[in-house]
Amino acid sequence: QVQLVESGGGQVQSGEFLKLSCAVSGNLERGYCMAWFRQVPGREREEVAFIETDGRPSVANSVLGRFTISQNNAKNALYLQMDSLMPEDSAMYYCAAKEGGYCARDADAYNYWGQGTQVTVSS
Repeated sequence: QVQLVESGGGQVQSGEFLKLSCAVSGNLERGYCMAWFRQVPGREREEVAFIETDGRPSVANSVLGRFTISQNNAKNALYLQMDSLMPEDSAMYYCAAKEGGYCARDADAYNYWGQGTQVTVSS
């Protein structure tokens, strides 16, 4: 079992930045793929970025060059640095963990989810 708690969301102006954090606790001896997803009402949950168990990061094309995913050495904290925010980045952002194998862009592949943190970007 893994518990995930997000923080760091808020309301900002277009062009500003935010850094989201996800506290990871529980049985961390297994390797987990860690990811950030986002969702707006009426739409499917969208993958934003993930880190493979070997530490390789990947970000979605829609945020490439603006968002950076990272984690601490103990792998009990996951971060999402979001720069040059745009109104279309407004969403609920979720931290997710996937047991075993490679990361996936499909939200259904993930086993554990946090409660989410809201990001609102105004123009």
